Amino acid sequence: MKLLQRSLVARIIASLLAISGMALISITLTMTMSNSSRGDAAAINVAGSLRMNAYQIMGALQRLEYAPEETSAEQLEGLISSFDQRLYGTTLQQTIPIDDRHERRRQLEKLQSYWQHSLRPALEAPAAATALDLATLEMMIVEMVSDIEVLVTYLEQSTEAKVRLLGMMQLLFLVLIAIVVSIALYDVRHNLVVPLRQLMVLAREAAQRNFKPRSELRGSDELALLGHTFNKMSAELATSYAALEDKISRKKQELERSNQALRVMHDASRSLYGGGNDLCSSAAPMLRELENLLDIGPIRLSLNDPFDQREMPVLETHSRTRPEYCRDQECHACLIDPRPLEMVSNNQSQCLLLPISVGDTLLGTLEVWYHQERLNDSTRRLLTMLADQLATAVYLQRRIEEQQHVTLINERTIIARELHDSLAQSLSYLKMQVARLERMQQKDASREMQSAVFDELRTGLNSAYRQLRELLTTFRLKLEGPGLQFALRQTIEEFSQRMEITVELDYDVPPYLLNPNEEIHVLQIIREALANTHKHAQAHWAGVTVHFADARLLVRIEDDGIGLEDDSSPPMHYGLVIIRDRTTTLNGELSITNRPAGGASIEIAFTPLTARLIQQQPVTAASDSHLGTGAS
Repeated sequence: MKLLQRSLVARIIASLLAISGMALISITLTMTMSNSSRGDAAAINVAGSLRMNAYQIMGALQRLEYAPEETSAEQLEGLISSFDQRLYGTTLQQTIPIDDRHERRRQLEKLQSYWQHSLRPALEAPAAATALDLATLEMMIVEMVSDIEVLVTYLEQSTEAKVRLLGMMQLLFLVLIAIVVSIALYDVRHNLVVPLRQLMVLAREAAQRNFKPRSELRGSDELALLGHTFNKMSAELATSYAALEDKISRKKQELERSNQALRVMHDASRSLYGGGNDLCSSAAPMLRELENLLDIGPIRLSLNDPFDQREMPVLETHSRTRPEYCRDQECHACLIDPRPLEMVSNNQSQCLLLPISVGDTLLGTLEVWYHQERLNDSTRRLLTMLADQLATAVYLQRRIEEQQHVTLINERTIIARELHDSLAQSLSYLKMQVARLERMQQKDASREMQSAVFDELRTGLNSAYRQLRELLTTFRLKLEGPGLQFALRQTIEEFSQRMEITVELDYDVPPYLLNPNEEIHVLQIIREALANTHKHAQAHWAGVTVHFADARLLVRIEDDGIGLEDDSSPPMHYGLVIIRDRTTTLNGELSITNRPAGGASIEIAFTPLTARLIQQQPVTAASDSHLGTGAS
């Protein structure tokens, strides 16, 4: 009780819990009453159908009296059976209480007894043996109907009583909820809304730097405690505001110095990131300007060897001698003003050691000497930014060198694979043919058999020479131009001159989408298809389409020539076979069809490997594998 009196939140929660509890009880009682009323309508319906069934039995008796036929007797038996089933059915038994003292149970048992012992035996007795006439049976049925009506009345009264009780309970809980809501609203208005308005006035005054108004709230609830705290806070703010203004003026000077240092770092960033690995010309001027602005120095930069993690000093703003790994003996960037070194040697300076790192990779260290008692936080943050900037520059330079190395390895791998897949296989075939010719000469084979081998050697040499020329042409295009688009334009110009027809190029691919392996395959596929068009198509027009959409690259080569007899490679023509092999290597889909307007169309679709991370070891292993295979 004391908690409810002191805590505004507890009172609001108690009101909500009371409202929720009464609503829950009301819903539970409503569901219970609804479940208890389930089946009442069906019971009333069955009782009413018993009354109708009784009148139908009376009508059947009258028809049987005046027209004794077999069908009338069967109808009477069916009505009697239907009446019996409804009277003893589960609908009435489940709805009416089991207690024998209940009026509905007594009335139902009365009906069942009268039907079982009086009316049903009279209806089922033979006409010759019964002593009852039609009038007596009708009176018995009328009496039965009156008893049924009494049962129906009892059922209706029970259902109406449940509905009335349900309405009274709903009204009762509605009144209780309204009372609790009224009490809660009164409490919220006088103990929450009014104090909050007063606190809002105090907050607006404090926002205008007026800390004189005080809260007049009394009590022990949350808002009263907040008012007392607000009064204490206003007094403390009034005291510290003056001290804060003085501190701001000092911070302003410090920020101006930091802004100048940031400007120096920003101006030097272009030369730092674009100056290669010559840190003397790019970083040394920036470091000396920062020393003058921040009153620090000297500064020494050391980098770790990426292979044995050996620390190598590469730059010092003040030094009596050149660094051990200085590469320019005519540079005097480190040999300027050695006076700060005297302060270091006399223990008048302290050293701040900052890591030059990217992620978990430690690239080196930055030694910053300062002669103050301590560095302020802004200077430490600037030096941390300086270390990060130097780390980024060193890291980017190393990544560029690694990328150049990986690019060189990829080029060598492509050349080795292309030589292995084309020229090396042809030379292996020629070697087997030479061995075959030697065996034939040892066995003194006929001139005709040797002539056939000479023909195969001549054909193989021509094929190897053609493949060598194609490879030389491809690699010249690849190495002389910046990417696939430049190589394709040269290829289009070459075949336009060779075929003396118009060859169109439609190229829409983002830059640097394909890796070198994919570029070589796409270029070779297009050249092979255009070569087939030149040799076999008899075309007057050809087109090359290279599009990228929906994460897939589409390559289409088409012409208006004579087309193909079917979609397979023509006999003795290896161009389409080579295209199929390269498409399989790209994990792509190949479609060779005849165009409706005439000519042939070759379409290749595949998903490029866009996630190309620089992984030095796997690429090197792969290149070694290809180089070894090519050498074999």
